[in-house]
Amino acid sequence: MNYRHIILYITVMVFGFGSLHAESLNKLLPEKLVNSDGEEVELKSLEGKIVALYFSAGWCPPCRAFTPSLVEFRNKHSDEFEVVFVSSDRTEEAMKKYMADYKMDFLAVKYDAPQRPALGRNFEVRGIPTLVILDDKGNLITKNGRGDVSQNAETALKTWQKQAKADG
Repeated sequence: MNYRHIILYITVMVFGFGSLHAESLNKLLPEKLVNSDGEEVELKSLEGKIVALYFSAGWCPPCRAFTPSLVEFRNKHSDEFEVVFVSSDRTEEAMKKYMADYKMDFLAVKYDAPQRPALGRNFEVRGIPTLVILDDKGNLITKNGRGDVSQNAETALKTWQKQAKADG
């Protein structure tokens, strides 16, 4: 067993597998996010919503292919669902351009926030685009949000809400 496996084993044994990512949004995300205009937004704006962490970048062809579907999905369900963009772009300017070009009216983790790279590690993001779905408390619902939106856009939100209630 290597060091990572030992740490994972201890974490699972002490906290339980379901609690591995069950942190509050306050612990996961910075206190302030930014909107597509670069204005700061309070984290409390996510209260009561299903939250998607969107790991993506403008230089990534699969990301550029999926983003319009996610924008449409989010705009249709914005009262109950919010996307928080976690950029893998190489510069802050590239991040802003990608958001503007694809009309991503999402919230975003600031480019220089220390939580940005930590989120990818926390949710074991191995590639982009990745859409991690959380309840409004920060509990993991699924890491396959991209598949859900791509394959079952009509039922995805209801499925996530049911799962959040079952786990809550």
